[in-house]
Amino acid sequence: MNEFKLKYGTNPDQSEAKIFMRDGSDLPLEILNGRPGYINFLDALNSWQLVRELNKFLNFPAAASFKHVSPAGAALGIELTETEKKIFNVNPEIEINKSKLACAYVRARGTDRLSSFGDWIALSDICDEITAKFIKFEVSDGVIAPGFTDEALNILKSKRKGNYSIIKINPNYEPPEIETRDIFGVSFSQSRSKNPVIELEKFNNPVTKNKNIPDEAKRDLILSLITLKYTQSNSVCCTKNGQTLGVGAGQQSRLHCVKLACDKADLRILREHPAMLNLKFKSDLGRPERDNAINILLTENVNNYDWREFFTEQPEIISAEERADWIKNYNNVSLGSDAFFPFPDNIERANKSSVKFIAQPGGSIRDDLVINACDKYNISMVMTGHRLFHH
Repeated sequence: MNEFKLKYGTNPDQSEAKIFMRDGSDLPLEILNGRPGYINFLDALNSWQLVRELNKFLNFPAAASFKHVSPAGAALGIELTETEKKIFNVNPEIEINKSKLACAYVRARGTDRLSSFGDWIALSDICDEITAKFIKFEVSDGVIAPGFTDEALNILKSKRKGNYSIIKINPNYEPPEIETRDIFGVSFSQSRSKNPVIELEKFNNPVTKNKNIPDEAKRDLILSLITLKYTQSNSVCCTKNGQTLGVGAGQQSRLHCVKLACDKADLRILREHPAMLNLKFKSDLGRPERDNAINILLTENVNNYDWREFFTEQPEIISAEERADWIKNYNNVSLGSDAFFPFPDNIERANKSSVKFIAQPGGSIRDDLVINACDKYNISMVMTGHRLFHH
């Protein structure tokens, strides 16, 4: 198949839509179920590149949750702790740690569950039965992977009344070196972005006084930078323990990128607070409603809501001071930026979210002020020398 007719394009009024290979060759993918749309394919192909690259360079199964052509979350296949099982609402009847791919998926989805509602999923490895069972529980548009076991395929085909979109990608496909696209009738071409992120020697030469970056932090910084390669710019990504904690995408201001990523990271960090681990939800409350209820509990406006809408017992309310202390003591968060920090205020905000390791391209006329701000908070920072804009 070298062409696939789509129902419509980005919007329903854009009726003429298809995907095809310019050279007339077969598409490097197979649609196993459903009818993916234009935006689905944008999410699928961008998210596949992300998980493929994570798997290649970090040697872990990887998963991503995409919405509107940017990752809501991405993660590596690291076993879940008992606390993580609680905050990710893992069904105890399924032994998740028997599948590293399932661990990666649940971690990716657990980054920012509100943003992941109705997402597109990418998996670096063949989807197994355990992973499919977790996907089945969530509201999602579709999934792309290099393959599916028979058991997994049967489970996924039962989603959305049999209309769940399932794409099998050829894992050996390599795109042309030159990318092309048309905008307003004008054709653009450029060489594909290489992999400048993975220059490990850069992580051994921090520009700050603090030169110590443990191996796990290097891994998390690489996770953040590869994630940013496929995030709409400007973008910033916070990570820890092989999982994105918050992604700030598509902001015009670098500071707003940092604020958005760190605000999301704060919510993710607070989900580990003891008060959040034993909430008594109403039995008829769905998973999305539970996620909304948790976010309400963690906002400044919590007193504007009636807890009886969601819970059978009144939950403990964490004060602003307690929230700040919990986040401050979380420690060792990594942060990547797709372009340089123009001002040290970015570091001031990152510090409030327990960021201790930073990777960014450098090259600002105020690099010295940014370095000084890192030194003020004992943050270790590397400059990669490579911008990672994605548009």
